[in-house]
Amino acid sequence: MARKTSPTKETAAKAVFAAFEILSEAGGEMRGRDVVDQVGKLVPFTEWERERYEKTGYVRWESILHLYSIDCIKAGYLHKDKGVWTLTPEGEAALQLGPEKLLDSAVVKYREWKARNAREQAGAELTGVDNTQQQKALLNQFEEQAMDGILTFIKNKNPYDFQDLVAALLRTMGYFVPHIAKRGKDGGIDIIAYTDPLGTREPRIKVQVKHRPDTGISVEDIRQLIGILSKPGDVGLFVTSGHFTSEAERTARESHKHIELINFERLISLWLEFYPQMTDEDKNRLPLYPIYFLGVNE
Repeated sequence: MARKTSPTKETAAKAVFAAFEILSEAGGEMRGRDVVDQVGKLVPFTEWERERYEKTGYVRWESILHLYSIDCIKAGYLHKDKGVWTLTPEGEAALQLGPEKLLDSAVVKYREWKARNAREQAGAELTGVDNTQQQKALLNQFEEQAMDGILTFIKNKNPYDFQDLVAALLRTMGYFVPHIAKRGKDGGIDIIAYTDPLGTREPRIKVQVKHRPDTGISVEDIRQLIGILSKPGDVGLFVTSGHFTSEAERTARESHKHIELINFERLISLWLEFYPQMTDEDKNRLPLYPIYFLGVNE
């Protein structure tokens, strides 16, 4: 007699499969919050699945998706970094298994990973979910919620405030910033920075800043930046509050000019790294409050 699948695993199977399909159709990478939002619109969840847990306030199916995404990560199907979900080639291939078998394979691979690392915990639940897995899933939800709050804060800035935020970061990183474009037409250059305080040594860094949190930077934008790197010692830096298209990234990599790209996730990583060194005035451009949780040794 076949073993009946638990309601939790039924929910996990359809939620994980839908998330993988959404990622695949999007080219393999999206912000986690956007993935979850689309899953909620596409999958006809039951009233029970849409209930909120009393203790955490999180929706049941969303928590289950985050919980079983840990299995997918350890199985090599999914990667998460600072709120961004990336579907790996192995995850893309696993879509061919269908919802139930995809989830089963992820759970099996997760258990194999746990066994190899001698991390099996006593008292694991019948669903195969242990306390460590639950803790990591909850931490992932907290992290994504924090990133969503940061993104919303940045979205509400006007382009000039965002430009000033980028200049503040460059100053804190040790660059000399003698030029920040004023309101109006800037000729393609928003910020100029140097590695020395007089601006006499190469490279001269020409910075293009685009406040486009909801759209990708196109290859045409990158080509425009390449076109204004007129001197041999010029370096181009493109900073966006959104992301770069794959063609834009490839053009930057293959350019004969040195082009560096900073998307939203990389910008926040740098802001977090240099935040303690900032002046109070610059901190207020994107104020953060650190909270520490007990981690897991994995």
